[in-house]
Order: sequence, then C-alpha cells, then structure tokens
Amino acid sequence: MARHSEFQSIRGMHDLLPPESERWQLLIETFRTQLGRCGYQFLATPVVEQLEVFARLGEGTDVVTKEMYTFEDRDGQALALRPESTAGAARSFIQHRPTPPWKVWYFSQHFRYERPQAGRYRQHHQLGAECFGPGDGDIDVELIVALWDFYQALGLRRIRLELNSIGEPATRARYSERLQAYLGDRVDQLDPADRVKIEEHPFRVLDSKRPQTQAALVGIPTLVEELTPDEATRFARVCDGLAAAGVPFEVNPRLVRGLDYYTHTVFEIISEAIDAAQSTIGGGGRYDGLVEALGGPATPGFGFGTGVERVLLACDAEGVFGQPAPSLTAFVVEFGGDGSEARDLCLSLRRMGFSVDRAPGKSPKSQMKAADRSGAEFAVILGSDELRDGTVTLRPLRSELEQMVIPRAELAERLRRASTIATDLV
Repeated sequence: MARHSEFQSIRGMHDLLPPESERWQLLIETFRTQLGRCGYQFLATPVVEQLEVFARLGEGTDVVTKEMYTFEDRDGQALALRPESTAGAARSFIQHRPTPPWKVWYFSQHFRYERPQAGRYRQHHQLGAECFGPGDGDIDVELIVALWDFYQALGLRRIRLELNSIGEPATRARYSERLQAYLGDRVDQLDPADRVKIEEHPFRVLDSKRPQTQAALVGIPTLVEELTPDEATRFARVCDGLAAAGVPFEVNPRLVRGLDYYTHTVFEIISEAIDAAQSTIGGGGRYDGLVEALGGPATPGFGFGTGVERVLLACDAEGVFGQPAPSLTAFVVEFGGDGSEARDLCLSLRRMGFSVDRAPGKSPKSQMKAADRSGAEFAVILGSDELRDGTVTLRPLRSELEQMVIPRAELAERLRRASTIATDLV
C-alpha cells in the first residue's frame, strides 16, 4: 500500500488553498453582484451528464472527439464529466420548463483531457451566464456589457472585445462552400493538423491558433460578406448597443468560436497583459438552435463563460484584485488558565456575530504571533489578572487605537465600537 506522502493531485488538476481560496470567493461574489443587477439567478447542474448532451456540441470539435472524460456506469449508461456548461443549462431548461426569459448564472467545474498550460487545467473552473427565451439582439448587448463591467470591477483595463456575426445556418452553409474552395487551393500552406479539417469542418480552420495556418488565412473571404440584410441589421443593432454602453470593440470577421451551436453574435474578450496562448479570458455568443438540437422546443439563447484561472492570471499581470484582507474581528489569547475561558469566550462572541479565532495549546508568545498572522483587528487577552478580575485586555493589532482593560461583559459592545473607529481611521 502506498504511503500517504506518495499521493499527489492528478496532472492537470490542483488544490485550491487559503488564502487564494478567499480571493476566489470574492471573485464569485463580485460576479454574482454584477449578474444579479441584470436579473440573473444562480443555477447548478450536475457535474455528470449523459454523453449525448455534450455529443450534440459538434462532432468535429476537439471537445467531443478528443477531450471529454467519458465512462459507462454500472447500468451501461454512457456518461461524461461536464466539459462545458451551456449544454447542461439547456438540458435543465428543457427538463424543468421554466417560464422564459430564463436568466441564470453559474460557477462550475469543467473537465477536459487536454495539455495543461498556464490558466487552463484538465479540471478548470468557469463563471458564466445564459439567457433562454428572447432572441433580441439587446440580450446579446446585456450579457456582453455585464461581462465587460465585471472585468472592469476587478480592475482589469488591458482588455479588448472582439465581435463577429456568423449568421444563420443557411448563411454559414453558403460561406462554408466558399471557404472549402479557398482552403483547398491553399492546403499546402496550412499547418498539417488543420488540413484534415477542410472537407468536413472548415470552420475549425478559422478557429486555429497555429501560426502557419493563421498566416495562410490572410485575405480569406469573410463570413460577414455572406450575411443577409436582416442578419446585417441585427448585427448592427448589437454594435450600436455596445457603442451606446461605452464598451469599445473591434469586429473580427474571422472569429467563429469553437462549438457548432453558435448563431449570429459571437465574441471574445482578450487580455493584452498575459501570454497570447492564454489571452482569451472570456467569450460566448448566441445559440438559437441548441435547445431544439437537444430535443426541446425552438428557443433562442445567448450566453458566455469566463475561466476563473485565466481571469486571475490577467489580474495578477495587471496587479489588480489581490487577495482580500483577513476578516477576523478578534483573536483570543489566554495564559494563566487551562484554555477553557478562551474557548467559551470564542464561542460566545461567534454567536453574537463576530469572527473570532484562537490557538489552543500554544505558549503566550506563540499565541500572540498567531494573532498577528491571522489578520485580526484585535487581540483579546486573558492573562492571570484578567481571569481573576473578570476583565479582558483589548489590544488593537491594525490601528493606532489605545490598548484598554475592560470588564468582560462590555467586550462585545467595545469590539463593535472599536472596530468601527478602526475602520474609519484606515
């Protein structure tokens, strides 16, 4: 049997430890606040779904053909660990039939068997939002602006928004024929890994990040040229809405996204502060055919996802949204007794709404060091004199307030008052 010390997290998966985990919690709360302002509520779907839910994403995508974790359960049912969240949200919409518009946001874990890299792991985490029901371009604007404003709230400034319209399926079919002919004439100029995509999945070539292929695509006919008048008008409405919101953007006619269910608006938000290979920190688009493809009624949809790991990489690169300060109000230190007074005082203060900790079994010096490391605003000291007299010494650790000895019965009120004063001083 292996010794405990030999066990490590699986390649491409990692532990999230304090204090970094506190930053994640604050990030999620910032996202919840932003999406809540738009009327979106939290949705949680199972991490395991029927394989067919994700197989509908597009048979030519790497997610479906190479990256999914799939298995059979004991009943022989084909299942998959969730590689993305939109399909699961669509399945949930079909199953539970909420009244549209159904506006939801999520925080979820995704699993993809791909090469681990900075900001992308085999188990990675994503924040996202979906709106099922309205097909209006103003919903596209609503969610793109919400994501942009979320990044702004984090302090990100070196970001840019790329936008495109890929129209309806009929438009893409017309463009696909032109694209196949163009790529067929230049097949030798493409990266070998992209050449095999020309016949069945030419759009995957547009989505390639390989330098050789990117160079070969210079001057390629664009999908925007194929848009019908109605599709062009709809795209103009989205562009006008973003301009009215003061969100800068650039139209990238080669932007198609990597999954087959998209229609009309697609977008990506890119960080210019991190390496190009991991620079896309968020993106999404409209997917008006997805619910129907999963067996539900024809229902428009729009959504996006943003990878938590990559967003925090961008924050670190810009020096913004650092780890939050510890939130402890007090750290109780006892010497001269058996620790029971400190134990009971901690429990009492917690029940009154304070965040309180202690270091049982440590020497007075070690307890004071622990108090300082904890980030608590105050040390509450129970020495021999305090234990005898029914008092405590209240020592500020983060401000210039004076240390004081007070009756223990007054501690809660003094903590409330002193904490407010200390916050004002900061």
